[in-house]
Amino acid sequence: MGHALEAQCSTDTELNIVAGFDILGTSERNFPIFAVPSEFSGSADVVVDFSHPAALSSLLSFCLQRRLPIVLATTGYSQAQLAEIEDASQSIPIFRSGNFSLGVNVLLELVRQAGAMLGEDFDVEIIERHHSKKVDAPSGTALMLVEALAVSLPYEPEYVYDRHMVRRPREHREIGISSVRGGTIAGDHEVLFAGKDEIIELRHCAQSREVFAAGALKAARYLAGRDAPGLYGMRDLTNSLLEAQS
Repeated sequence: MGHALEAQCSTDTELNIVAGFDILGTSERNFPIFAVPSEFSGSADVVVDFSHPAALSSLLSFCLQRRLPIVLATTGYSQAQLAEIEDASQSIPIFRSGNFSLGVNVLLELVRQAGAMLGEDFDVEIIERHHSKKVDAPSGTALMLVEALAVSLPYEPEYVYDRHMVRRPREHREIGISSVRGGTIAGDHEVLFAGKDEIIELRHCAQSREVFAAGALKAARYLAGRDAPGLYGMRDLTNSLLEAQS
């Protein structure tokens, strides 16, 4: 993802990478690389993180000290880390999302509507597919889909992540969540609504990582220069884009 961000910034005259953070601290780039954020003493408008949950504390500490907004595009945070993000958002602007594709966020809206209209009579399953190197499962996007369903279904769902030990018929209130890992799949998410004699499938397939980089950079533009602390998300960004077009 770092390479994807760098490639997109190189073609946009309004974007300039002033530094990168890498635990190894070495890289052949057109900008300096630091092992830890605190080593960077230059100026910046916003930080974009596409790394690993282990980097969260040092990044938040750096941004809090420098009063910098940050875009968190990493997934797999623990509950304690989510609380840390919430606490930091009281002091600085933080943009966090499990998926920065605008298409995925359209999918979320469609899933909310379908859940409200079909939830009484249709069973719901989520299938997510990613490359073999992804470490967290289910994906952050799958969890976003779960949250979208939870607020729209007419019942409180029960999440089932593994059926191989289950020896009983499927309960209607269940939402099955299946994770597939293999090859170089950038990201594929499918929500299946299965009713009597009919099936509705809502799916988003990312064919490259560039779509996530593009969304993260849109979020960076949205946060840059924003002074008001808070926790922002893709709905804030999409609403701002709609307002700009109206």
